[in-house]
Amino acid sequence: MGGTRAVALLALGSFAMGTDAYAMAGLLPDMGADLHVSVSLAGQSVTAFTLCYALAAPLFSAGLARWGTRTVLVTALVVFVLANAGTALTGSYAGLLGTRALAGAGAGLFTPAAATMAVALVPPERRGRALGLVLGGMSAGTVLGVPLGLLVAADSGWRTALWLITGLGVVALLGVATALPDVRGAAAPSLRARFGALARPRVAVVVAVTFTQTVASLGLYTYLEPVLHRVADVGSAVPYLWVWGIGGVCGSLLAGTLVDRTGRPALLAVALLGTLGAALALLPWTGTVPGLVLLPLIVWGAVGWAFVVPQQHRLLAQDGEGGAAAVGLNSSATYLGGAVGSALGGLALAHGLDARWLPLPAAGVALAGVLFHLTAVRALARREAEVGRDAGTGRDAGTGHVTPDHADGTKDHADGTKDHANGTGAAGATAAEALERNTP
Repeated sequence: MGGTRAVALLALGSFAMGTDAYAMAGLLPDMGADLHVSVSLAGQSVTAFTLCYALAAPLFSAGLARWGTRTVLVTALVVFVLANAGTALTGSYAGLLGTRALAGAGAGLFTPAAATMAVALVPPERRGRALGLVLGGMSAGTVLGVPLGLLVAADSGWRTALWLITGLGVVALLGVATALPDVRGAAAPSLRARFGALARPRVAVVVAVTFTQTVASLGLYTYLEPVLHRVADVGSAVPYLWVWGIGGVCGSLLAGTLVDRTGRPALLAVALLGTLGAALALLPWTGTVPGLVLLPLIVWGAVGWAFVVPQQHRLLAQDGEGGAAAVGLNSSATYLGGAVGSALGGLALAHGLDARWLPLPAAGVALAGVLFHLTAVRALARREAEVGRDAGTGRDAGTGHVTPDHADGTKDHADGTKDHANGTGAAGATAAEALERNTP
């Protein structure tokens, strides 16, 4: 099977994951009423899914590292299908939390492996588009899954919606198991490699910024329905969820093209995060004008999903296992942020915060992520400038020894390159180039 068709199969699996992860947000009121718990407690089922994705999935991936990527993907889909069937059958709150945690582990196994394989299946110049297609499958699952889940639940109950998600998982499982090619060298990285990647400052910065973005975006999305009811007094949240999801699909697909054309994923990521913060901050004030709430919703969906693409692209620039390990960490940070955000949002609602104002602390977290990103980049740039000055004087930064001059007026650097006398180098870089140079 060609690379494009194989990536489409991975996107189908991502579609099932996205439907499962985000359809639950629209089912919380019905689930809570059926299991005799509050909406804020039912929301902790989303926390269970995302927390297990973030924490348990890396351990499982490390244990299955020698199996190969296709085997890991099939295993993940089997776990995913069984877990969703268990959710549909559960009759207790404890059973709900347990099956959602298991489904999160399956999704956590699948998503980073799918992103790694998608990149391996296409030429380097098409990596951004491939990532956009796979991640766009998740946002497409949101576009179709959340509204359809609400419609199915309204007519046949929330359990029927879970059976629909289980069926999607079965279709994806059959396609991946029977038609996906075997790609050597794309197996899941070891646990040691994952922690080793986190020890690298540039990777740690990207992963930390991803965490702040998902605390704001995915954490707030868990309670989007009560937020909409308070902000705009909507009778049905379905049309608004469609708008949010359509923005997500467009953002995911366009972000890959922008990364490929501009070659500046770091600049794109920080711009998207700032736009997210602005959209969330405006959301509580849009209820006074009919239909105005749609504007921040579509922007939120677009930039929230688009943000994932440049982040993954930056981390996959790491060589060999380091890139795969970094992607795994970033995926864990994505769902850990969602878990923390949904848990904090539930606590805030349980302690009396009006749902209308819930977007404001989420906006604050997003803007804090922008400030952290810019501060970290500046620190990395300063450190690089210091290393460059040491090299320019011919003095080793660690020992103070002078490096030998050459007859052509150049000096050796620690990496074996030469500093030529034409004056080019780090000092001539623009601010945008400095941002890209000092991030993965």
